[in-house]
Amino acid sequence: MSESDSALVVDGVYKRYGKVHAVNGLSFTAARGSVLGLLGSNGAGKTTTVQIISTLLPFDAGTVTVLGRDVVNDARDVRSRIGMTGQYAALDDHLTGYENLEMIGRLYRLTRGSARRRATELIEVMELTQAAKRLVKTYSGGMRRRLDLAASLIIAPELLILDEPTTGLDPSSRRTVWGLVRDLVGSGTSLLLTTQYLEEAEVLADDIVVIDTGSVIAQGSPDALKEQVGGARLEVHIAPGAESAVALDTVERFGSGPAEAAAGPGVITVPVRKRARLLARVMRALDEAGVDVADVHLREPTLDDVFLSLTGDRSSASQNA
Repeated sequence: MSESDSALVVDGVYKRYGKVHAVNGLSFTAARGSVLGLLGSNGAGKTTTVQIISTLLPFDAGTVTVLGRDVVNDARDVRSRIGMTGQYAALDDHLTGYENLEMIGRLYRLTRGSARRRATELIEVMELTQAAKRLVKTYSGGMRRRLDLAASLIIAPELLILDEPTTGLDPSSRRTVWGLVRDLVGSGTSLLLTTQYLEEAEVLADDIVVIDTGSVIAQGSPDALKEQVGGARLEVHIAPGAESAVALDTVERFGSGPAEAAAGPGVITVPVRKRARLLARVMRALDEAGVDVADVHLREPTLDDVFLSLTGDRSSASQNA
């Protein structure tokens, strides 16, 4: 990908706090007009990376270019072209939703009339018209997040950075934000999304970068990353009292790798590649072995599987539950 096709290029970036390498040789690119998901557990370096990209934090080595501009030498130009929504809504509780947006527009040096028009437009887009004249301190978490997203769009940014935008939101509010993000990308905005929610990355991202301890450990489309964990898995639930050792040996004959009995009581899983009449053949073999079966099905790999395979971090994977 050439630099002219890139919304973002991070090349060999290091950031150190004493002996701790918060960012450790980080390199990745994001195409214009796409969504790049930055995925990692707590402490992986996501927020530090976002602060570096948005010119808020100096770094020790490497280069970062945003829309062809260097974040160190062209910091002011970069800031005029990006929008950012952090993990916590940066709003004034003692102003109304409309007043917050108008104030931010004025801080961006829009004329009073332009700031008011933009505030009205974004209030409508974010479906906050009924609450526009209420103080922000009366807003729900989902409403505050939508208003914060509106604030980041005051200048119609070419690159929008969303740092864990749906943390703390209920499932309904989370899906509302997802819909707004899709609309933005459809209008041509490039987007960098950091998240712990694996479902969120899978739904929104064209490409995903997985980081751990400040370094990239995998990058690719959601489908490409899933292929790394070996494709589909056969999952067999044996009936209570069935002989698990016999079942494990029988199921393993159909797999492309070792069978495991760690998914739960009476559950056996095995990676598979040959699927033709697989379920019928497995059921027949288990019946001939005298194993009673409660259920057999194929499960496609998820980003949970990818994340666990790459990092072994079950706590972050469970965020998707």
